[in-house]
Amino acid sequence: MLKSAFGLTLLAASLGISTGYAASGEKPTIVLVHGAFADASSWSGVLTRLEKDGYSVVAVANPLRSVKSDGEYVRRIVAGLKTEVVLVGHSYGGSVITEAAKTGENIRSLVYVAAFVPDVGETALSLTGKFPGSTLPPTLAQPVELKDGVKDLYIQQDKFHNQFAADVSADDAKVMAATQRPVTDFALSEPTSNAGWKSIPSWAIYGDADKNIPPEALAWMAKRANAKDTVVVKGASHVVMVSNPDKVTEIIEKAAN
Repeated sequence: MLKSAFGLTLLAASLGISTGYAASGEKPTIVLVHGAFADASSWSGVLTRLEKDGYSVVAVANPLRSVKSDGEYVRRIVAGLKTEVVLVGHSYGGSVITEAAKTGENIRSLVYVAAFVPDVGETALSLTGKFPGSTLPPTLAQPVELKDGVKDLYIQQDKFHNQFAADVSADDAKVMAATQRPVTDFALSEPTSNAGWKSIPSWAIYGDADKNIPPEALAWMAKRANAKDTVVVKGASHVVMVSNPDKVTEIIEKAAN
């Protein structure tokens, strides 16, 4: 859950209002961007640890509608903050922070958490299919039809634990399955138009038991981005930030220094 101060910071930033939240010279603000089939609460363990270590944190409610529009939304939030920012993206959130991150702004570094690291013209779907191993497609529920042929995608609740969060307790995974937020098929197939990692230092962390994005793809993307550090968590699922918040917090703090 976001504390009220951070909620006000997020609201002000989204409206382009200067908050004066942190003075120059203080630690960067950590902006956390969740991915598909998750929500901002997936960062709870990481957020708590970062706050304990003295960082200001904003956990964005990623719209999950379109790489370009989601990226612009995050960019506006970042632009409204008065500190440097470490942008952290999980899964599809990696595409969003890649799109949002532009040089000459207040972004110090990028952290990819079991996340896509696309180049210009690449899509989440193309990167998922670049290497074998993803078992996501058969676990998806019947799509929800939206306008203009766009569809909302969910994971079937009875398959969510094994597919998405195998190293999380069954009780926690049940709540995550019931509260998952859908991503549009358009967002997963929309090409990225900006590759922020080409000019902004990046870090990466993922689990070697990820069933959504093949670990081989995650390793390849991190290497291509010349990640300053890449951490592979043995046995971790796609939600490595939920199951291993200490390790994810550690790499975020490295990127912040």
